[in-house]
Amino acid sequence: MRRVAHVRPVLAGKATSALNRHLHSAVAVATAGVTVLALAGCSGGASAADDHTLRIAMGSPGEAQIRVWESVADEFEAANDGWKVDLNFQKDDLYQTIGLPNLLNGRNAPDLYFEWAGNRLLERDADGFAADLTPFIEDGPLTGVLDESQYGAVTVDGRVLMLPHIADVTNVLWYNTEILDTAGIEPPTTWDELLDACDALNEEGFIPIASGNKDLWAAGNWLAHLVSRVVGHEAYDQALSGEADFDTPEWQKAFGYVEDLAEHKCVNDSVNAIDDNEGAQLFFQGKAAMHAIGSWLVSWAIDEAPDLDFDFENLPAMPSEADPDSVIGVVTGYIVNAKSGDQKQEKAAEFLALLSSAENTQAFIDAEAVPVTATTSDSIDERTVRLNSLLSESEVVISPPDTGYELDVADAFYRSLSEVLGGRTTAADALTQLQDTLTK
Repeated sequence: MRRVAHVRPVLAGKATSALNRHLHSAVAVATAGVTVLALAGCSGGASAADDHTLRIAMGSPGEAQIRVWESVADEFEAANDGWKVDLNFQKDDLYQTIGLPNLLNGRNAPDLYFEWAGNRLLERDADGFAADLTPFIEDGPLTGVLDESQYGAVTVDGRVLMLPHIADVTNVLWYNTEILDTAGIEPPTTWDELLDACDALNEEGFIPIASGNKDLWAAGNWLAHLVSRVVGHEAYDQALSGEADFDTPEWQKAFGYVEDLAEHKCVNDSVNAIDDNEGAQLFFQGKAAMHAIGSWLVSWAIDEAPDLDFDFENLPAMPSEADPDSVIGVVTGYIVNAKSGDQKQEKAAEFLALLSSAENTQAFIDAEAVPVTATTSDSIDERTVRLNSLLSESEVVISPPDTGYELDVADAFYRSLSEVLGGRTTAADALTQLQDTLTK
């Protein structure tokens, strides 16, 4: 009988894409002395690499999707006599910080595990935990599962290191259609329109843009996209990678637009005191006209505010920008552990192929997730379809700081943006402090 270890997430029931949200509290969680959950059945020692138990680890995607995973595991066991599947679901923050590294270095490491494309994928590769899936794709269980074009973000030095599962736009500007109509405001598509909308909505007694930035990532992700539009994706990448300084006139200009948001009172006064859930509730309850957050808002709102009439615009065009049509997004998926035995790597690839079948893709859609294997379905909300098109058709996709770059850099970057957004400091001072922090 399969053993499943899981913890009900704080935001249980939301889409798998919610897993993309929470690298924000990495430092706090990593130093909190949290005890990591052990994988089920951890008595095999090193021999676990060659036993007949396929171990799979991830953050908890919510009860609906857990049921899909359990069903796929049952299907796999039925088709593979003598094989068992152990599913390990951890709290998101735990998994993303100390949980996964401890599991990978433990006695019974996962053979298949959830991860983000970007810097985290590179780290797994550098540490020897990412198997090359190319042979399985070219002539094996994964042949034809995805179009070749979908492997670009997960290919390193010609090797495909992850099977993409979900691709998310991590920030757009959602708006309450009824509130904007009542206030006589069109959804803002330019920076000046956005600032004018903030002024008008404040006069009408509405919070212009709700945000819960207590953990730094919620507004940080949105503002990271904003400033990347001004400095350009190459300068953004170089600074966050440590190859260039932040304390430059170009970055001061970019951060100056965050000062504009504070001066026009575009966000709630509590922005840095409440978390992302509380920020979303301001939008769901009709207290705020807009909300800057990712694509997971669709299923979240359908669950918690089913009568809300809402839609989105991509980030409004900046007065001076290098990448006017860029999108901020991330690809997540599953890595086969390179330290598992050859037979287990083959079985892990077979499991991924089964996971990606048409029937299981539909099951995930029904559980409020939209895998990259999905094409069209009456079950997919049309806003989600448009978001997927926005991401797939963009020529420039910006990586969120907390998934594409080192966590200490992302944390410092987010913190500096929060200080400016909250009106606590100027753009110039924030960037000086940021540079000082990163050079220590």
